[in-house]
Amino acid sequence: MAIKSYNPTSAGRRFGTVLDFAEITKTTPEKSLISGKRRTGGRNNHGHLTRRHRAGGNKRQYRLIDFKRNKDGVPAKVHSIEYDPNRSARIALLHYADGEKRYIVAPLGLEVGRTVTSGTGSEPLVGNSMRLAEIPIGLEIHNIELRPARGAQLCRSAGSVAQLTAREGEYAIVMLSSGELRKVHIECRATIGRIGNTDHQNVSLGKAGRKRHMGHRPVVRGTAMNPVDHPMGGGEGRTAGGRHPCSPSGVLAKGGKTRRRNNPTNKFILRRRKKGSH
Repeated sequence: MAIKSYNPTSAGRRFGTVLDFAEITKTTPEKSLISGKRRTGGRNNHGHLTRRHRAGGNKRQYRLIDFKRNKDGVPAKVHSIEYDPNRSARIALLHYADGEKRYIVAPLGLEVGRTVTSGTGSEPLVGNSMRLAEIPIGLEIHNIELRPARGAQLCRSAGSVAQLTAREGEYAIVMLSSGELRKVHIECRATIGRIGNTDHQNVSLGKAGRKRHMGHRPVVRGTAMNPVDHPMGGGEGRTAGGRHPCSPSGVLAKGGKTRRRNNPTNKFILRRRKKGSH
């Protein structure tokens, strides 16, 4: 995969870049593994706007992804690598030996024709899913469960990776890409390897229209508003706002802690993530 740029035939083309999609082998999704996806426009069940800057965008069909990888002992062949509009990573279509089809998040290096397995007895190869108790120390992993049989919750986006650093009793110690060191139960599953499409973060949209196609509306600075619309609005001429950055409702925007102080999972975090690394 690589990043492709164009001749500057317009202002939007000048700085915009796209991925070359060279790894995509199939352009139409598997009909049995898609479902409709309705947009909320940032509104709740009463029709009130509860999340700003969301509306519009191209229609999408949701691909049903297998995050549990609980089909143990049945080998699956990688049929195709596909694009998924609902996530930054690519997805792989698996054809199992018993005829079932499932989608998984495609790791880096997974190719069409490869065979992947899950469960006890699987080899620690890219794309195979195993319990943390069976994965060799030091390997790169992704799609990590936080509770056994609940499904992957960590490291699911493009380029994401974690490392299994140690095991102590019933818990494995996993180092996330943010720098956080966390204890995860050894019965939880993870997939070997790093998620593909690593160049996703290097793409430059180039123009506002591409952001609108993704379903994002424009964002207006609070200092450009009137006092009735934002706590930082108003004043004669341009101002710095006169206070710490905040939301329209006055909630501080920078430096505030959003994690609950008495969160029961705090005991599993051995080292917090580095400040600003996210």
